[in-house]
Amino acid sequence: MTKQIQVGGVSIGGGAPVSIQSMTNTPTQDVAATLEQIRKLAAAGCDIVRVAVPDLEAARALGKIKEKSSVPVVADIHFDYKLALESIAAGADKIRINPGNIGGEDRVKAVADACRQRGIPIRMGVNGGSLEKAILAKYGKVCAEAMVESAFGHIRLLNQFDFDDICVSLKSSSVPVTMRAYQLMAERSEYPLHIGVTEAGTVKMGTLKSAVGIGGLLALGIGDTMRVSLSADPVEEVYAARDILKAAGIRREGPELVSCPTCGRTRIDLIQLAGEVEERLKTVDKPITVAVMGCAVNGPGEASAADCGIAGGVGEGLLFRKGEIIKKVPQERLVEELFALIERL
Repeated sequence: MTKQIQVGGVSIGGGAPVSIQSMTNTPTQDVAATLEQIRKLAAAGCDIVRVAVPDLEAARALGKIKEKSSVPVVADIHFDYKLALESIAAGADKIRINPGNIGGEDRVKAVADACRQRGIPIRMGVNGGSLEKAILAKYGKVCAEAMVESAFGHIRLLNQFDFDDICVSLKSSSVPVTMRAYQLMAERSEYPLHIGVTEAGTVKMGTLKSAVGIGGLLALGIGDTMRVSLSADPVEEVYAARDILKAAGIRREGPELVSCPTCGRTRIDLIQLAGEVEERLKTVDKPITVAVMGCAVNGPGEASAADCGIAGGVGEGLLFRKGEIIKKVPQERLVEELFALIERL
């Protein structure tokens, strides 16, 4: 089990639930727009939000954002250690830095000292695309071993300044490299791990890569907090993260949809039907499993583990609960009858 850190009111590591993170893409200095996006992210299920701090105006805006945010706010810092100090003073709940890109040891010490005084953790981020030249020369390529060596170098530097309130991330755009790096880190340290596949891509491919990488790590018991990185509305990252946690068996909150693949027995527009049910389930918060099956012959039996479901037929379908058929329903009423049943559960 990893050690535990506190990010605002959210615990990371030490057996705490895996938390979901995302990052705003609004200009941080636009306080109103950033707060509105944070509100949407929190409503979608985001536990911690990160904001970019590229300049002094953004660092100062962070304080106003923090005052009204319903979730902890992390300052994302690159290159300028003074922006980290400003963000800490403004009330950031955590600082994300790569100690290797903010200058000399005196600057790292200044950030570590300020975080220690405020009780703020640091997420030490290693990215496969920005490894130190010496480490790249040693290994000849971006690989898991190179990323882990970089991480421990940064950890030693923070430890040198009596700072150990650390969360570690080791992200690459390569799923195998990312997974191997986190596995090595989990074997060699007890620091909580922020897991994710960086630059994963658009919603479709990015979600697939994240599901394989993040979901695979979670299934191995690795990972304390996570972000799905997508070229999309950040809210989509949160939805994807929730789905990955469900698929990995980590969280059971809200409904889960199971549906069969189409085949030659299907006599209903299963794809449209499953999509409609999935969309309507977004407003349901009951921890239930709902099945949408394309065949009345096998559907109720195959989905007997589901709390409720529907199975299509010719012009009509079946409404069932725990595999037991409740009644036949005209095709056009299947979805309405299903959600009426869900209401009663």
